[in-house]
Amino acid sequence: MAEKEDFYKLLELDKNASDAEIKKSYKRMAMKYHPDRNSDNPEAAEVKFKQIKEAYEVLSDPKKRSAYDQFGHAGVDPSMRGGAGFSGAEGFGDIFGDVFGDIFGGGRQQRSSVQRGSDLRYNLELSLEQAVAGTEVKIRVPVLIACDECNGSGAKKGSSPVTCSTCHGHGQVRMQQGFFSVQQTCPICHGSGKQIKDPCRKCHGQGRLQDTKTLSVKVPAGVDTGDRIRLAGEGEAGQRGGQAGDLYVQIQVKDHAIFTRDNADLYCEVPINFPTACLGGEIEVPTLDGKVKLKIPAESQTGKLFRLRGKGVKPVRGGAVGDLLCRVHIETPVNLTKEQTQLIEQLQDSLTGGGKQHSPQEHSWIDKVKSFF
Repeated sequence: MAEKEDFYKLLELDKNASDAEIKKSYKRMAMKYHPDRNSDNPEAAEVKFKQIKEAYEVLSDPKKRSAYDQFGHAGVDPSMRGGAGFSGAEGFGDIFGDVFGDIFGGGRQQRSSVQRGSDLRYNLELSLEQAVAGTEVKIRVPVLIACDECNGSGAKKGSSPVTCSTCHGHGQVRMQQGFFSVQQTCPICHGSGKQIKDPCRKCHGQGRLQDTKTLSVKVPAGVDTGDRIRLAGEGEAGQRGGQAGDLYVQIQVKDHAIFTRDNADLYCEVPINFPTACLGGEIEVPTLDGKVKLKIPAESQTGKLFRLRGKGVKPVRGGAVGDLLCRVHIETPVNLTKEQTQLIEQLQDSLTGGGKQHSPQEHSWIDKVKSFF
């Protein structure tokens, strides 16, 4: 009898190779010497393939590997391994089902018939006032619910699912051509290992029905666009009695006619007339809590920002209340009468006579233009 080749050499490994390296090398070598991939000399490839399989069985088992390292092939005699060899096409199929199942979609795990329901999303539009103050809204959501006739089993009342006759409860079937074997999900039970012989008349064996639920959503104060509210168990019903999914309510705050929100702060544009900008005064500005007085100092310019502290938004995740920032915009008078036009002309003559002191920004800009040219 010819002397057996060293198992480490067969798998092209060092003696201190890790378990991961052993498995990786075995996959590579098994693929290389599989008879189906060596049509020019399948007999020689089969011999090499069996040797690689035997080497892997020993080196992948800590006890067998320890015995092999100490005593060589004598420490792992086949009689001590309970006849762990294989023969023929079935052996090759088992190897490929175990080692390459992840590549070909195989594997031997049965997929449970009980499955969690899908999560759902509902887009909820709110006004700025609702988002800032918080509110409670009723929504109607189309959803799959558990069938009340069969309690979600899909089987007729009084009956229950039976073992799949195609895969015999394994959830997978094997397709084999020569030495090559691949496991696939059972097309009858779709991997559950169960069949419904007598389906429920109401849900036709699906275990779920289309319905519309009315839910009450409590919206906390301070929410903003993009925030989500999770309603646990209000999504689609699970299959075969599985846990229901969740419903996520996605907040979308509508544009406001006056205010613009930036996190906790609110902004608004406040038009003021020309005399108030020149002489100063007091105007009323809106807030989400009502009107407040805003003092405008004399000689205010367009774009000046006034801050009203604590008149913004209390963030939903905590933190200080934001501010209301009012940006003034000086409105140029329109639709002037003849008398008003004359008064403006007199004012212009008076201002022009004062030189730079009445319009420093204008003169500064003119100086810059002159230096540019």
